[in-house]
Amino acid sequence: MRKMLAICALITLTIMGCKKDVAVVEDESISQDILAQVHQHGFGTSDVKKVEEGYLVEGDIILTPEFLNSKPGGNFLRIANEEQYRTTNLVTGTPRNITMSLHSKLSSQAGYSQALQEVADRYNAETIGLTFSVVASGGTIQFVNGNGPYLASAGFPSGGNPYNKVTVYSRNIGKGTTPTFINYLATILAHEVGHCIGFRHTDYMNRAYSCGGSATNEGASTVGAVHIAGTPTGPDAGSFMLACIGSGQNRPFNTNDKIALDVLY
Repeated sequence: MRKMLAICALITLTIMGCKKDVAVVEDESISQDILAQVHQHGFGTSDVKKVEEGYLVEGDIILTPEFLNSKPGGNFLRIANEEQYRTTNLVTGTPRNITMSLHSKLSSQAGYSQALQEVADRYNAETIGLTFSVVASGGTIQFVNGNGPYLASAGFPSGGNPYNKVTVYSRNIGKGTTPTFINYLATILAHEVGHCIGFRHTDYMNRAYSCGGSATNEGASTVGAVHIAGTPTGPDAGSFMLACIGSGQNRPFNTNDKIALDVLY
């Protein structure tokens, strides 16, 4: 099983997460002030890492200094252990088109162009206020290659715009042209795009649901995650925003994901 960390969120012999293409600062400790900011925004503080763009939390989510210095908004609402959640930052100015592009190091690998087009097709099939298109370069969201022990990572919207980069650790994902591989990769990429437009992990309150191991509450008890109305108050085994994914697994949007997308956009 591989972890979907920036969420889209830790690799052992059999488990991998989707972390970011940024160098972790090994010797820099995380100050209590930073941990307090992370907590105030509703994110877990048990595994915070310093990276080039800010701080990596929950395995695949980048919190920039700008995000941490902003005033937390919205309320935290726990109804059950597994539900769809959004952040307090969303993409505004809808309807709008979001372009996506692959760095040449990714587009040259078998299956990656097809997978990104599948991501666009999955979102566009929902007829929401956001549309997605694939461009050759310079996309609103740029997918770049990284070297590290994870799958992928991304951040949250800022200033009404989606987070502009998803880092993909392609050597940990592999490559291929089979439908199984393309759908698996598309699920990883769609998960990270979900973070870019404001989604948190569906199993936010208990990552053990999709990741195994002991129950882990990712975040704080007061702010930072807003339950999306109309999504379930019980386990949702098929959501594309679950924190972890099994190798080769395909998670197209299920009914609850579609409700969440429609409510937000």
